[in-house]
Amino acid sequence: MELTKEQLKQLLPKNPYIDHWHHALSILLPDYEINTPQRIAAFIAQCSHESGGFTALKENLNYKAETLTRLWPRLFPADIAKAYAAMPNKQEAIANRAYGGRMGNGDEHSGDGFKFCGRGLIQLTGRSNYQAFADSLEMSIDDLPEYLGTFEGAAQSACWFWESNNLNTWADKGDILTLTKKINGGTIGLEDRVKHYEHALHVLGA
Repeated sequence: MELTKEQLKQLLPKNPYIDHWHHALSILLPDYEINTPQRIAAFIAQCSHESGGFTALKENLNYKAETLTRLWPRLFPADIAKAYAAMPNKQEAIANRAYGGRMGNGDEHSGDGFKFCGRGLIQLTGRSNYQAFADSLEMSIDDLPEYLGTFEGAAQSACWFWESNNLNTWADKGDILTLTKKINGGTIGLEDRVKHYEHALHVLGA
């Protein structure tokens, strides 16, 4: 099936860029076989939760000290969390510490953590993921951060992640719990994701 502009408007009622998103999705979804009501509903639901209704295309790391300690207790014990939360370039500093030395990134001082922070509708994170996505497009990894900030790039990175992790399999089963774990690594926001999914199924007539 094809996702119509009117359906997308119902799914993203507060988004001012329906025309742009519809154009990108109408090209990309068929290419990645996200082409049944169940698959489209699951994809839109997960992306909606991850990106605040297709509005946040870059990870927000503007955390308070208490939040840093809760999210990354090993990396940000109370005293270190306070120091990082008070830095003038705190989002960059937090990303470099949180993501340094993993996901293919260099250490904290390399700057990779911030350079390859979460971007796109399903936050693509880490040098390894960026490189794999760039390779799939035959694009330089250096050009990828800018591309991920575009409508097409943000949507395509989510489609690529969806295909790479075989998420249509779980969408076909209506298994939102497993989908959420594959995308989030846990079950954060599960209730909201289910709500988006059920609404999308209704809008798509499934």
